Amino acid sequence: MAYETLDETEWESVEEIWDLLDEGKTEGARIALDALLARRPGHPDLRVVDAAVSLDEGDAARALAALRGAERSADPALLFHLRAAAHFELVELTAARDDADRALAINPDSPESHALLAKTLELLGDDETAEAHFRFARELDPERFPLPLEVDDAEFDALVESSLLELPVEVRKHLDEMPVLIESGPDVEILRAENPPISPDVLGLFVGRHLLERTHSDLPGAPGAIYLFRRNPLRACADREELAREVKITVQHEVGHLLGLDEDDLERWGLG
Repeated sequence: MAYETLDETEWESVEEIWDLLDEGKTEGARIALDALLARRPGHPDLRVVDAAVSLDEGDAARALAALRGAERSADPALLFHLRAAAHFELVELTAARDDADRALAINPDSPESHALLAKTLELLGDDETAEAHFRFARELDPERFPLPLEVDDAEFDALVESSLLELPVEVRKHLDEMPVLIESGPDVEILRAENPPISPDVLGLFVGRHLLERTHSDLPGAPGAIYLFRRNPLRACADREELAREVKITVQHEVGHLLGLDEDDLERWGLG
């Protein structure tokens, strides 16, 4: 199907949507995009924007669906990058790698695509090539893609321990049988065990049955575990103060899941 090029006013609306996404105003971006789509349904360039908004909304499957039929968009490098990002969020790593490669073949100076490819290769076990792409991303945009914080294992462990000690006593007692494990990064199979899969950028994760699901008739066995993934917060945080805050929130968030709190409860408590 042939589509007429977006007119100047429509392109201005698209730019406003990108600005809203940059400002973290995802809901406003969705409202503005839906208004455009009502006038130009299925337009390839709007499908690309739809994918970006969907990713910000945490819906990678919708992002992939939006990109089907967007092959004739004005910016194929952006299309491939967004498709790679959606595959990455769905832990479809080979597809993510291939699309990130396609994006970089068109636009080799995209720091976002280098960083995305690096994270994907890291999960695929290609650490050497991953580090090369992390380096490219830093060289192209050192402000947005700086070196990770240098925090040794003992210091990171101390942050986790401090966060646990701040929990109420009646909550900490439940952790006696619940190991809190610190790993370098998430295991791909654990991420894929959920539907939809858990993002590889996750900072922490509770695996197991929460307390409200357990009964006295349960057989003895491993109750599960709380995982903290040190690599992700070290990349996401700008300084040690932010790192300490994120570790505390992540610990409390995962302990909240242990207690049976859902995402809405966690958001109300400021732990989402």
